Amino acid sequence: MSKIPTRVKCGAFVRLLASGIQPCMFRQHQSIRTNLRRLLSNTQPGENVRPLEGVKVLDLTRVLAGPFATMILGDLGAEIIKVERPGAGDDTRSWGPPFVGDESAYFLSVNRNKKSVAVNLKDPRGAKIILELAGMCDVLVENYLPGKLDQMGLGYDDVHKAAPRLVYCSISGYGQTGPLSQRPGYDSIASAVSGMMHITGPEDGDPVRPGVAMTDLATGLYAHGAIMAALLQCHRTGRGVHIDCNLLSTQVTHVYHHLSSLFYNVKKIKKIMKSLESCFQGFRTKDGYLVVAAGNDKQFIKVCKMLGLNHLSDEPKYKSNTLRVQHRQELLHILSQRFLEELTGEWLRRFEGTGVPCGPINNIQQVFSEPQVANNGLILEMNHPTAGKIAVPGPAVRFSTFESREPMPPPVIGQHTVQVLRDSLSYNDDVINQLLASGTVAQNEVH
Repeated sequence: MSKIPTRVKCGAFVRLLASGIQPCMFRQHQSIRTNLRRLLSNTQPGENVRPLEGVKVLDLTRVLAGPFATMILGDLGAEIIKVERPGAGDDTRSWGPPFVGDESAYFLSVNRNKKSVAVNLKDPRGAKIILELAGMCDVLVENYLPGKLDQMGLGYDDVHKAAPRLVYCSISGYGQTGPLSQRPGYDSIASAVSGMMHITGPEDGDPVRPGVAMTDLATGLYAHGAIMAALLQCHRTGRGVHIDCNLLSTQVTHVYHHLSSLFYNVKKIKKIMKSLESCFQGFRTKDGYLVVAAGNDKQFIKVCKMLGLNHLSDEPKYKSNTLRVQHRQELLHILSQRFLEELTGEWLRRFEGTGVPCGPINNIQQVFSEPQVANNGLILEMNHPTAGKIAVPGPAVRFSTFESREPMPPPVIGQHTVQVLRDSLSYNDDVINQLLASGTVAQNEVH
């Protein structure tokens, strides 16, 4: 039996054995040693330790869904090693305007708390570096076209042999198998194919693309949750897993409450959708817009009272939601004319404390002027090595056990290549210089 470090408490060691993790595993996988030391440490509840401290993630993703998922893991304490193409890097580095200095605002928004290594995966020596990094990581996330990494010897089967405990998460457009699996995945296309675009927009108007890449972001959230679950499963079983996340499946699950309507009348699904959402409506005011929700009959009565239109709630044709749906256009015309008579701020003041949900329809600039947004810590400021002081949206979730630390700014391309090769893989300077000279890897010369 391997000698266990004396700092490991006996009780904790017994719990590890009971969970199926054997002492000999200390030699087999560097990340396992790191995480076991963390699990067996004397850290007490309440200390400022993030949940994923000690977890290493190899990030082979670009654009949005994958980087969004790994950024969340980084916010939770994981070390994120982002692999980029030498020279160009992540596709979104060139997506602009807007740019902050020479940096794309798009890239900056989803790549904090990451180290960037520039590696040419098409070079066998570059693929070997990735395989070695996978061997010391707990998680690998990729969003290549299914089968592409297999051609480089970096598919799940290849990596699983080198790192049997690794959580390998694949993000694609349509899934790893099936008739559409070889098509590139794009948010707007998945939004269209899934039906989401069809049910978005005016009832009798053309389909409308959502103003935010919701399919990409939701897929990133699914991936993040699946990775967390897989890490827990790996801890229990000692075995890695391959996770299949894709844009189409994500978005199809998000039209769930409309799918039931499909069984009743497919031709009227858009009208049915509008009926389901009839209690939520946006209105133009004297100086902007607001949205009001009257989710039940009592709230509708209160809306009428706040508008000074008490007679509407007394009319038989508006007595229930079903009746209001039937006379929707007539009712909306009356309400719309009334909302136009006052400023947005005045309406918000009137509805305050009534129990009727109501809020302004803010533009993006107004969002970050909202006191509640600042209170929730949703504005992160940091100093970027080339862009200077930047601000990006912060984490959406808070924990009682730790405070969010000062984030590491999004990296420049290849900022950490030499550091990772030296510190994580123990490459000596001669080997690193050879890799740099051959173009297998690249290091940012300034940073």
